[in-house]
Amino acid sequence: MSSAFEVRGGNRLKGEIIPQGAKNEALQIISAVMLTSEKVTIHNIPDIVDVNLLIELLGDAGVKVNRISRDKCEFQADDIDLAYLQGADFKKKSGRLRGSVMIAGPLLARFGKALIPKPGGDKIGRRRLDTHIIGFEKLGARFNYESDDNYFRLEAPGGLKGTYMLLDEPSVTGTANIVMAAVLAQGTTTIYNAACEPYLQQLCKMLNSMGARISGVGSNLLTIEGVTSLGGCQHTMLPDMIEIGSFIGLAAMTQSELTIKNAGVDSLGIIPEKFRSLGIQLEIRGNDIYIPSQESYEIQTFLDGSILTIADHPWPGFTPDLLSIVLVVATQAKGSVMIHQKMFESRLFFVDKLIDMGAQIVLCDPHRAVVIGLGRQHPLRGITMSSPDIRAGVSLLIAALSAEGKSTIQNIDQIDRGYQYIDERLRNLGADIKRV
Repeated sequence: MSSAFEVRGGNRLKGEIIPQGAKNEALQIISAVMLTSEKVTIHNIPDIVDVNLLIELLGDAGVKVNRISRDKCEFQADDIDLAYLQGADFKKKSGRLRGSVMIAGPLLARFGKALIPKPGGDKIGRRRLDTHIIGFEKLGARFNYESDDNYFRLEAPGGLKGTYMLLDEPSVTGTANIVMAAVLAQGTTTIYNAACEPYLQQLCKMLNSMGARISGVGSNLLTIEGVTSLGGCQHTMLPDMIEIGSFIGLAAMTQSELTIKNAGVDSLGIIPEKFRSLGIQLEIRGNDIYIPSQESYEIQTFLDGSILTIADHPWPGFTPDLLSIVLVVATQAKGSVMIHQKMFESRLFFVDKLIDMGAQIVLCDPHRAVVIGLGRQHPLRGITMSSPDIRAGVSLLIAALSAEGKSTIQNIDQIDRGYQYIDERLRNLGADIKRV
């Protein structure tokens, strides 16, 4: 029986909150420790299920793991158990964790073979591995799919060779995996239509500090000159921009005065602007974001007066991970907005829960929803609901914190996968939330 959150809404929150390290960066950075036999120290690790499972998996595979504190860890991959990484226990464990696909690039580069499980994780539509596998193939790996246990087996007996490739989509994990494989390949690899999210920029900076030669970081054209080996390094992860966006939305919905400390403001891209377009006031104060308590917020229109559309787009566009948050926050704004989720086809299916709570939303199709803001005329009402994926889970949590009465959110394992001690941290701000 998985646990649930019991939330009594309607409290105004107040105080300071520090975002965790970035989940999506963590899965790449921690996989990259497999690229060297030297010690790598990583700071600002988020203490969440997905990350802890990956660290456990590396430990099982023979990586020496010294967890100095929950957010700081030393890794040394100088004695990897390759047999374990091809065996049944690994298959079972890695199948539970989407992020485990990220160790394929490092393993292929350093040892010439890797297994990739077919993806698990969120129920947000198909998440293909084509970009990863085709990229590895172009670098000279061969693969076959073992249908009896849902695995891709990759081998590069002759080593990997640098090449030019144009990715079919700017997949963040795909780009990261290919980059990690290419840093140790022979010759030069050029990746066009590469993802350029801050997570990936961080990975490239880390690899360069280990001795890799990657140029074009931050653009969609990466050039990687292969080297024969990499050394150790220290790396500090960025704060999680999805958490930061969630807290901005939470403050607006609950009319709270919050300060988000150490928010890595330079890496947030367009995120603050998108929340401002919903009428939310926020001030950047150094590296902190201050959100004053607002009685109401009004969605802007486009300059010609037409209804605002907020759509996701590969970086530096708006991240799809925050669209569910924007959608929830819009339910209590004044005005209307079209939310267009282009990249995943079932991420909007949680809106039926919001409609049950009294929100006015028209779900046009699996990708688009029109939100008609209630302008706080009618508060949402508490209900019992279940969380389908990490981001929807937190959106529902924000809705519950602003609603009248009691809400129960089930299946919160999904929330714990991506947000550390979220109930405790919200209680410190004055939220009425308990784990049951």
